[in-house]
Amino acid sequence: MAAVTVSNLDLSLLVGTLVLLFAVAAVRLSGSSGLPSLLIYLGIGMVIGEAGFGIRFTSAELTQVLGYSALVLILAEGGLTTSWTDIRESVAPAALLSTLGVVVSVAVVGVAANLMLDLSWTAAMLIGAVLASTDAAAVFSVLRRVPLPRRLTGMLEAEAGFNDAPVVILVVALAAQATPGSGHPVWWQLLLIAIAELAGGAAVGLLIGYGGGRLMRRIGLSSSALFSIGVVSLTVLAYASGALLHASGFLAAYLSALVLGNMRLPHRTAVRGFAQALGWLAQIGLFVLLGLLVSPSRLWAQVVPAIVIGLVLLLVARPLSVLLSLTPFRVPWRDQAFLSWAGLRGGVPVVLATVPLTMKTPDAQRLFDLVFVLVVVFTLVQGPALPWVARRLGVTDSDRAVDLEVESTPLDELRADILQMTIGISSRLHGVEVFELRLPPGANVTLVVRGGKGFVPSPRTTLRHGDQLLIVATAETRLATDLRVREVSRLGRLAGWNNSTDGQGAT
Repeated sequence: MAAVTVSNLDLSLLVGTLVLLFAVAAVRLSGSSGLPSLLIYLGIGMVIGEAGFGIRFTSAELTQVLGYSALVLILAEGGLTTSWTDIRESVAPAALLSTLGVVVSVAVVGVAANLMLDLSWTAAMLIGAVLASTDAAAVFSVLRRVPLPRRLTGMLEAEAGFNDAPVVILVVALAAQATPGSGHPVWWQLLLIAIAELAGGAAVGLLIGYGGGRLMRRIGLSSSALFSIGVVSLTVLAYASGALLHASGFLAAYLSALVLGNMRLPHRTAVRGFAQALGWLAQIGLFVLLGLLVSPSRLWAQVVPAIVIGLVLLLVARPLSVLLSLTPFRVPWRDQAFLSWAGLRGGVPVVLATVPLTMKTPDAQRLFDLVFVLVVVFTLVQGPALPWVARRLGVTDSDRAVDLEVESTPLDELRADILQMTIGISSRLHGVEVFELRLPPGANVTLVVRGGKGFVPSPRTTLRHGDQLLIVATAETRLATDLRVREVSRLGRLAGWNNSTDGQGAT
């Protein structure tokens, strides 16, 4: 390894900055074309790698270390930007999908890999485990552009946050079992270890999240930038503490971030913005690094096996895991069908595929190449099709009110929130006058944008399809305001005058 000098630093900063700026610009291309950003970042890594500009990078160990670090920041972003109200009713089904669903997916893919790829049972199950986790970065990025009802966004967010922890435990155990000379526990010992690690990770995450949040609230730094650094540092502390205690650090990081994000801390908007910036930086760095690690010349041999295993995963394993995990909760079949398609794989499986490489597991390079090809091919298939699938299944929610991020410290001091919503074509808000919304005390429609022009409405202003509403509410009435708008959107101006309302939004 060459010595680090100022000249090397200058060149590294030049190349790194150009790659980062190009990756940031590529986000616009991703949004306009529907092409998932992770594929663009992987492509950047491959272009500057050995087959392109000739930068040779072969360290699976460094990739795993940096991949784990990036995953912590991505989970921190997911937790800090997730509303507990949105996922509360989805926690139980998502937890079952992240445990029972993972086991089902591993078993189905493992059987297929054993029969079709002529692998040993341990190696086949290892492939199933590596592919079992949905990718938090991919899921969170998709949720930003697909208008889904809360029941689905909550399920996807919770699953993406929960399922990394059990999958990492399973991958490490199976990789050790497949490696000659490595000690490994029997299945019942592995089950007990997994339960203990998950329980320990949950305890560490909740403790650090709640205790750290109270401490940060007491400190109450006037600088939003320093406060944001402190909050994100707590999520990293939760990961490190959990991992050092032989508990699940990933679960600890996500739960601590979830607690912190819902404690209504000062500078909430700045914290969320800082976490999102770190999440983007982690995604860019992770996927570019994975693109650098792969050798394009080896990938062609894995195209057919990757497509075969990917079809089993997409059409059999994922739907079966969703069916068995969610049917007890009476989740509608349309929701189950969408969740089956929306089980996106991304950088996480590729990072996990480096575990066998670092442990010198037999056939580890073949597994890594297969997983890389599978992720690329099926991200191209699933990601751009998600909006179309949601519309065909009728699970979109264009009338949903969303939190509007306004970078203004006085909003925190006034304990106020701003909601924004668009009245969709199917909404029964059309024809309703503003006073008929009967919003809770402390909430009011402050602006209507119609045909590109905004105006302050009066109580007698009639709402129309396509109107965009800006609603200001106190922190205490935000949830009630959201529920009330969704209720009128679904049932019309008479919502609340009868007992037929159930508080669920239109779909």
